[in-house]
Amino acid sequence: SSGQPCDCLPPLRAAAEQLRQKDLRISQLQADLRRPPPAPAQPPEPEALPTIYVVTPTYARLVQKAELVRLSQTLSLVPRLHWLLVEDAEGPTPLVSGLLAASGLLFTHLAVLTPKAQRLREGEPGWVRPRGVEQRNRALDWLRSGGGAVGGEKDPPPPGTRGVVYFADDDNTYSRELFEEMRWTRGVSVWPVGLVGGLRFEGPRVQDGRVVGFHTAWEPNRPFPVDMAGFAVALSLLLAKPNARFDATAPRGHLESSLLSHLVDPKDLEPRAANCTRVLVWHTRTEKPKMKQEEQLQRQGRGSDPAVEV
Repeated sequence: SSGQPCDCLPPLRAAAEQLRQKDLRISQLQADLRRPPPAPAQPPEPEALPTIYVVTPTYARLVQKAELVRLSQTLSLVPRLHWLLVEDAEGPTPLVSGLLAASGLLFTHLAVLTPKAQRLREGEPGWVRPRGVEQRNRALDWLRSGGGAVGGEKDPPPPGTRGVVYFADDDNTYSRELFEEMRWTRGVSVWPVGLVGGLRFEGPRVQDGRVVGFHTAWEPNRPFPVDMAGFAVALSLLLAKPNARFDATAPRGHLESSLLSHLVDPKDLEPRAANCTRVLVWHTRTEKPKMKQEEQLQRQGRGSDPAVEV
């Protein structure tokens, strides 16, 4: 060795600086991890959306709970929705009360019995008398003035509430898309309904964004040849026309027209669902279950336990 002192400081300094930079980077990363993530671009606040009021008449029968479970689970996919479930009964039944309480939906539970003169007689086909009339009108009364709710939200929407009203029977099949189509209805919006009126679908015919006629086979000269599932009405319009309601004495197939003729001219209907070219609701029917074995077992005292709710 020449005995000269080794100038090791510059490399040491460089290594120390590198370590310091690494420590700094680590503490920066740790700080970033602790910082809450930036809020994602938010969709419109649900409060900004108009409320969809879904009116469903229902009555006691073997498939009632199955139908209502299916419908309630479809409705639970839709934001800002209020379910008006109206029983054809003197008062609320435990089956329906329990189902509503478990549904997680915002709901109002109503009940009104169909008068005897309007009830279907044993063996009569369903189309002989309009069904669900008293129940739908009961829901309209609640929306206009409140009162009479047997469960859920007791108060009607406050004045100025933006909303739309849709009459959804418990046995139809609904796409969740349908509800977004109807949400911004200004007056009365319309769309096709599948598997109804003896056709693959019934619905408005549209030209240049206006309704110019209807694709229907049965009594095409009705004022509004549409199915109950094929239209929605702005809440403000229903409130502005307090006499608009369903007429139980309307001729067969004219029930929808009995309400709509109070509300709108056919030329002012608002086509939805891609100018009425898409089917988003189907008029499905649940087959009545055959209970031969049940009746046989009951005669032997071995019937299904009545305490088990079906």
